[in-house]
Amino acid sequence: MHRSSKKAPAEKRIQYAALPYRVNAGARTEVLLITSRQTRRWIIPKGWPHKDKDKAPHRSAAREAFEEAGVTGAVGRRSIGSFSHHKRLKNGGVVTCKVLVFPLKVDRQDKRWPEKEERQLRWLSAQRAARTVKHPQLSEIIDRLARANFG
Repeated sequence: MHRSSKKAPAEKRIQYAALPYRVNAGARTEVLLITSRQTRRWIIPKGWPHKDKDKAPHRSAAREAFEEAGVTGAVGRRSIGSFSHHKRLKNGGVVTCKVLVFPLKVDRQDKRWPEKEERQLRWLSAQRAARTVKHPQLSEIIDRLARANFG
């Protein structure tokens, strides 16, 4: 397979996201949402692939969850869905990204993490989290996760 060093302009960029969740004492699934840095909308931790570390996609997602929310746990190796969003770049440009979502069963939340001062965090019931996020596809992924844990 021949690889060109130039990317096709219409090519979608890929990001990896973690969907941090826990099951509370009442056996209900709760999801951790964070605010984006610029628009302050409620989202899940996501970021670019880590080429320098040669990380597998699920490991990149887990790393984002720690950097953005201070959570660690067992991350699923398989994506549980994807959604598209428009990412504003530092240079002001906008690119369309396909975001692959990996489940992260949280077992620890640190008191300090790299982006603590830049974001708010909130644990919500899966149903409330699904209504809070603005992306319909992400809302559906959260609903599916809740049903899978309940069943």
